Amino acid sequence: MYIENKVIKNYISTWLILMFFIVSIIIAVGGLTRLTDSGLSITEWQLFSGILPPLNEKQWKNYFDLYKQIPEFKLQNYAMTLNEFKTIFWWEFIHRFLGRFIGISFLLPLLFFSFKIGFRKLLNLHIIFILICFQGFIGWYMVSSGLVDRIDVNHFRLSIHLLIAFLILSLILWNYFKFRNFTYSGERLNLLIPLIFLILIFCQITLGAFVSGLDAGKIYNSWPLMGLSYFPDDNSFSDLFKLTAFSNPSMVQFMHRNLAYLIFLFYLVILFLTYRNNLFSFFKTVNVLGLLLFLQIILGILTLFSGAQIILSSMHQISSIFLVSISVYFVYLNSNTS
Repeated sequence: MYIENKVIKNYISTWLILMFFIVSIIIAVGGLTRLTDSGLSITEWQLFSGILPPLNEKQWKNYFDLYKQIPEFKLQNYAMTLNEFKTIFWWEFIHRFLGRFIGISFLLPLLFFSFKIGFRKLLNLHIIFILICFQGFIGWYMVSSGLVDRIDVNHFRLSIHLLIAFLILSLILWNYFKFRNFTYSGERLNLLIPLIFLILIFCQITLGAFVSGLDAGKIYNSWPLMGLSYFPDDNSFSDLFKLTAFSNPSMVQFMHRNLAYLIFLFYLVILFLTYRNNLFSFFKTVNVLGLLLFLQIILGILTLFSGAQIILSSMHQISSIFLVSISVYFVYLNSNTS
């Protein structure tokens, strides 16, 4: 995208980095919404009327009565009071409010900039907006899975919702780099290497969503062994090669652990290649990448030890935002666009 007007480019880049931070916030809030079991507290999708929270006791009672009709209340939270309901309601309300805010905050500047410099030059950003709209649909698709016959949302739909959020975050960051004219003219690694690393991180995020959706972090709260052995003793090794493994809490935790080891080994390969080839300009980026990866692993272990305690679990998810961001930057530096 070649844009001559440097002032407009600066405005766009500033807007994009602000959107990056807002999307990061909603990912963190979304994680806390899941961790506090708040995601099913609002049982209807109200695109416009849902902008305002309940303003009186009658409205609060209406929302609570709707919540009482779903399995989560009937089977799990049947003793919940209205004041307790308000706590989980606010988490979901804030999450939905941020989703609407992101949509408006992205659309209005996008229309303005498109009018100023042309639609074609901002085609990438229009694609991001389509993803943001699609994310709203997926969010409701996820919530709807927990309103009938089960007490939580489908973990596959949860993983799709989280993956799209990280995809939106990554695309915003990538376009920010382009508008800021981040360039690198020195020797690079083969693009496949940082790209594979980023794909592995996204696969790990998917497994992390499975762990969260199945509450798999609340079992086998030990490390490096799962209980008394490396492999969970409530499964046979052959179970690992069945499709049902992705719905088995023990298997999902096992895969999540071992993919972390694989990612760490792959990082060591990147570190070796960077220093062996004397890619001095990459030293800082690769070192920061390693530091954030190490932090993510440590937080994952502490989350296990704590039995998926909310603060540690949230920190584990938030640190993944930093890890994805530096991984996207690393791919960008090794691409032909930088």
